[in-house]
Amino acid sequence: MTEAFGVVVFVVVAIAAVVAVVTLAGSGRSYDEIGHGGLALRDGEEDLPADPHAPAPPVSAAVRDEEIRQLVQARSDRRVRRGGTPIDVDAEVARLAGPAAPTVDPALRAEIRDMVVARNARLERAGKPLLDVDAEVERRIGELGA
Repeated sequence: MTEAFGVVVFVVVAIAAVVAVVTLAGSGRSYDEIGHGGLALRDGEEDLPADPHAPAPPVSAAVRDEEIRQLVQARSDRRVRRGGTPIDVDAEVARLAGPAAPTVDPALRAEIRDMVVARNARLERAGKPLLDVDAEVERRIGELGA
């Protein structure tokens, strides 16, 4: 009985080895394809956008206003469900979608002002006409989009 056990073990191991070799030979390209599916990145591709600091693509005013309207309407509905008074959706949309007053950090404004004053000093040394400091500061702030 013990000799049969030894023979069975060796036969099973030999058959398993043959099956493993055949499987390895038949699936060699399968291992090369790992990571090359439709969602995988190709060589040289990155998972990040080209410029992470790039602004979002512009949205038309109609789309923006409609999204604002939906958000304000949802807020009004929640308020009514809680027992509050409804929001005037049209007035709130007009307030939110209207032009925003630019807010500029006072330190940024001071830094821009110092830069314009330094430029005026260079222009004065060169004998060129000077800039209006306040107008130039506002122009530069407008260029920044602030």
